[in-house]
Amino acid sequence: MISRRLLRIKALTVLYAFNRREDDDLPRAEKELMFSIGKTYDLYHYLLLLLIDIADIASEKIDQALQKKIPTPEDLNPNRRFIDNAVISQFRNNTAFKKHISSNKFSWVNYSHIPRLLYNKMIGWEVYEEYMKSVTGNYQTDKKFITRLFTEFISVSEDLLACLEEQSIYWNDDMEFVIVMIEKTIRKMKADSGEDSPLMPLFKNEEDKEFVKILFRKTIMNSKKTTELINSNTTNWEVERIALMDILVMQLAINEVIEFPEIPVKVTLNEYIEMAKYYCTSKSSTFVNGILDNIIKETREKGLINKSGRGLMGDSLKKTN
Repeated sequence: MISRRLLRIKALTVLYAFNRREDDDLPRAEKELMFSIGKTYDLYHYLLLLLIDIADIASEKIDQALQKKIPTPEDLNPNRRFIDNAVISQFRNNTAFKKHISSNKFSWVNYSHIPRLLYNKMIGWEVYEEYMKSVTGNYQTDKKFITRLFTEFISVSEDLLACLEEQSIYWNDDMEFVIVMIEKTIRKMKADSGEDSPLMPLFKNEEDKEFVKILFRKTIMNSKKTTELINSNTTNWEVERIALMDILVMQLAINEVIEFPEIPVKVTLNEYIEMAKYYCTSKSSTFVNGILDNIIKETREKGLINKSGRGLMGDSLKKTN
């Protein structure tokens, strides 16, 4: 499932596009948000399909070697450990996976150079060589290799990242999160996992889906109010001089603190300060942290923050450098 951190990032990026357009079309923006989140789930399946395509190329190479006029002993007795990997077979036969791929017509046909390029690089990868040469092989060995293939090899391919960026702007920040989703999926798989075994869902639960929808909507609807809050707590600065992304990060944080009583203030602040480090300027995180600190104190004094349950945990503010 898509993590709340990525849901916050999706809300931020679509909110930025909404503010740049200035068309005030909230339904359109909400539709774009859900589309953006859905694209992450598409990438999850698309990368699993990439794994299968790489295995198909490996199988193709073995078949070609067997068709040589004078095959070598190695050609006649190929090492099939990778193409017979149990985890790959489980993904290949998974009903939910096949349905998603088929209904969305996903294919690497138009980018066939990517699985071939990855295959050619993989066979020279020392982890692959060790896996293929291993005397013992079992389901756990297969799981471990596929996990490492995704986390240490596929995830860092510059060619793949460039290809994905070319295909969809919605995938620019998704790779790290999707790889984690795939890693969790593999971790939960068992040797007897059948074709009807569920893959990772889009959302962890209905609560997460409502969280991002409410957060996004409330941030837009309360924009004027939160902008005034930011302005009144910004010493020697006017909102017009603050970068748009800084403002949006703070608006999301303020609305999350107020609208979600079950989420600790500390958790919210840490999440958005981390986002400011990545999506804003080098000095933004300290700037955003200071302003949010003042705003939280002010809103708490006015009784606008009412935390309950988990939201009471870690409620004391903590400075983040």
